[in-house]
Formats: sequence, C-alpha cells, structure tokens
Amino acid sequence: MTEIAFKTSMSFRYGHPEPMAPGVVRVVAPNPSPFTFRGTNTYIVGTTGLAVIDPGPQDETHRAAILAAAAGRPITHIVITHAHRDHSDGAPALAAATGAPILAFGRGEERTRTEAAHMPSGKEFVDHSFTPDLRVAHGDEIKGADWALEVLHSPGHAPDHLCLGLKGQRLVFSGDHVMAWNTTVIAPPEGRMSDYIGSLELLLKRRDRLYLPGHGGRLEKPLRTVKAYLVHRQWREQAILAAIRDGAASIPEVVAIVYSTIDKRLVKAAALSVLAHVEYLADRRLVTCDGPLSLDQRFAPV
Repeated sequence: MTEIAFKTSMSFRYGHPEPMAPGVVRVVAPNPSPFTFRGTNTYIVGTTGLAVIDPGPQDETHRAAILAAAAGRPITHIVITHAHRDHSDGAPALAAATGAPILAFGRGEERTRTEAAHMPSGKEFVDHSFTPDLRVAHGDEIKGADWALEVLHSPGHAPDHLCLGLKGQRLVFSGDHVMAWNTTVIAPPEGRMSDYIGSLELLLKRRDRLYLPGHGGRLEKPLRTVKAYLVHRQWREQAILAAIRDGAASIPEVVAIVYSTIDKRLVKAAALSVLAHVEYLADRRLVTCDGPLSLDQRFAPV
C-alpha cells in the first residue's frame, strides 16, 4: 500500500489570529508534542457575537490571545469537540472571563476510564469530570448572531467527539477525527475502532470542501483524505490479521511486525492502535482473545 502523504507544513505564529475562512480565524496554542503536532487549534467563529471552538489547554497566554483576537466582540459560546485536556482544559477560565456557556456532547460513564499507564501520551489526557453547561446531540444546531454550527457526533477517537459543520460554507471543524498531519489515535477503551470507521463513513455522505482540524493545517480535499484514511485502516487491519495468522499472539509481537520503523516515542500509541484493531477483529469473530480488553491479553486467529 502507498503511504498516506501527510501534510506537515503549517504557516502560523503562536498567539497570532490567522484567517481560515470568511468569519473564521485560528489561534494555535503553545502546546506542541508528538500527539498535538504544533499545538491545539482554537477557532473563533463569527463577526459580531463569537463562538470559540476548543479553547485548548489551561494556559494564561493562550487565553489572552483568544481574548485579544475577539477584539472586544462578545464571546457568546464555547464549544468543545471532546473532553481531552489539550482541547477542553482552557474552557472554565475562558467561561469565567466571558460569561459564555460551555457546549459539548458530554462524557458518559461507559468505556471512559482506564489507567494512566495505558494512555498513549503516558499521562492522563482525558478529563473524566468534564461537564458542559449545555449538552448537544447529533443533528442539533448551535446558532449565533451571524453563524450556525451543525453538530455531528463522531465517536472513535473519543466517545464524546464532535465534528461541527459551519452552515453555508461547506466547512467542517473536524477536531481530532480527521487531520492532515497524521491519522488520529484510537486508544481503547477511550477509543473504539468500529465507531471511528462509522464516523468516517458519516463524513463521506457529506460534500464539504474544507476541514479545519484540531491540530495541523487545513484540509482542502477532505473527502479524498477521508477515503484514504478508510483504506489505510483496512490495510492496517489486514496487516495485523496477517501477523496474527503468522503466529504473533500479543500486542508487542504485532507492533514489532506491523510498526517496525515507528518512532520509539509513539510505540505506546501504536500498541493501543493494535489493541483497537484486535477488539474490532474480535467483535467480528476473526480472532479470539484470552480475556477482557487489555494490553496484556493474548489472542489467536479463528
């Protein structure tokens, strides 16, 4: 399979608002890492009353940059794509500064708790206590003075993940679901591969012209990217299944075969991706596992 041509170039300056589309600017948070790329993208939508999408981490400098970009215009909505700390931790302080309500899908109790040792970044990145002021659901509309966002529930990377369609512009704020610089991490039990595939297929039913993701640069041929990511996951699944049929019986054994050239900093993320694929294969009775979902479980082909 030909490798995906990721877009790793990105023109920006931390703290500086960059126009992305009519009525949309981006401010990049200063939290770069192997998992956040250059940092979390915060989007400000509108020309009068404003929506802030993903205020990013708790960072006073970034919050000041958001308020400066608002330039005295009222922030009326704070919208969270999902309750991972690099997207949501800055919301309470921004809400306190502006009086704006926080809107999100909201966390459930199922499939959301795991040990910090199983997190791809090696630390707790999920805010399990996150509770929005207003919960939104798939198909809802969030409206401001001169903008409207369509809520698209898109679980996979996270059970509460939302994409947001900007009405009238064929534009989607794609969060961590679809990005240009890399594929998203699917880390069980927070992430679920079957949900992720279904959410990609949901986006294929639309005809959007532009995605603005949670990390990295804009996607100007988004449907081509979504199709490529579906093919990529199908290819990855077949590679994992082939490794298991050839005798690999544990997560480390599969990672050593399928991800033989991976950056060592991303080995844990690769292990979790394999676990997500193994869970999906087990759901369809293509492999059997010796116990509940775990990085330590062993498995065999059916």
